Amino acid sequence: MLLKKLSEVSGVSSDETEVRNLIRETIEDKVDRLWTDVMGNLIAVKGEKKEGKKVLLSAHMDEVGLMITGIENNGLLNFRPVGSIDKRSLVSKPVLVGDNKIKGVIGSKAIHLQKKSERKNPIPWSSLYIDIGTTSKKESQKKINLGDYATFNTEFKKLGDNYVKGKAFDDRVGCSLMIDLLEYDYDFPLYLVFSVQEEVGLRGAGRAAYEIDPDLALILESTAASDVPETEEYGYSTSLDDGPALTVIDNSIISDKEILQSLIDISKNNDIPYQIKRSNKGGTDAGEISLTKEGIPSAVISLPARYIHSPVSLASLKDYDNLKKLTKLYLQNFKEGEF
Repeated sequence: MLLKKLSEVSGVSSDETEVRNLIRETIEDKVDRLWTDVMGNLIAVKGEKKEGKKVLLSAHMDEVGLMITGIENNGLLNFRPVGSIDKRSLVSKPVLVGDNKIKGVIGSKAIHLQKKSERKNPIPWSSLYIDIGTTSKKESQKKINLGDYATFNTEFKKLGDNYVKGKAFDDRVGCSLMIDLLEYDYDFPLYLVFSVQEEVGLRGAGRAAYEIDPDLALILESTAASDVPETEEYGYSTSLDDGPALTVIDNSIISDKEILQSLIDISKNNDIPYQIKRSNKGGTDAGEISLTKEGIPSAVISLPARYIHSPVSLASLKDYDNLKKLTKLYLQNFKEGEF
């Protein structure tokens, strides 16, 4: 399964090479042209010589992760987050460090040695470390360099008949969906941007959009599903199995109304379940793309996933299939002068 391969490769922000190489190998014979820009975005085009408006699909390759910032005398590694991570989820999680993928585990002071006050708060970054099984700074320095990235060592697996768990669903699901959509033909030039550095400030996609100068853009993302016991129903944001989530507004964009309405109409006319994202928190590459040059009409369609920005996420294959179906129908029904 392609999503399994994409989930399990490493690609912390600004270190997306492994993801980019996998995608390149997968799609190079399915597109007219394929190139990497200065930022590291992987850009592809299908139907480049066709007439009509240029449509851009975008999904980011990078994932949240960790960077090694120090080595203690006893060999333990200090680190800091790359992107927004819930540090409450880190203790005891296995990781892979550096290009050689040195195995390690995240640790902290044992709970029975913590003061009562310490147990009431998340463990600070300064009190977390990575243990790679060494006993001295010199030994660790032979394996690890300062600035090395660490990614979560999470195996992709299917759970039950309809769910999958793995790391980096934000946004390897978007990358996987864009690759799936290359199976079909469209009546216009279709550009695909597999972008970099989204998790550290939406830094890649806007540069690619400037080069392509598309007439409209659709961003394929993963978004938080909060349908869990500790959340009141009104605060779910999105829910698993309720279909792809459409963004009206978030911290980075107000989606183009015509594109959004077209997605809703196609969903209703083809019995595709959909949901409106109920939280306006967060942001996506749509924020940068929509502000490029004179402005690019843009919208966001997302796959709900539980526990994103943590070592493991959970998503619905039914939602994945419906997101693919909705996006395919939108593209295949796209007509000149219409969004």
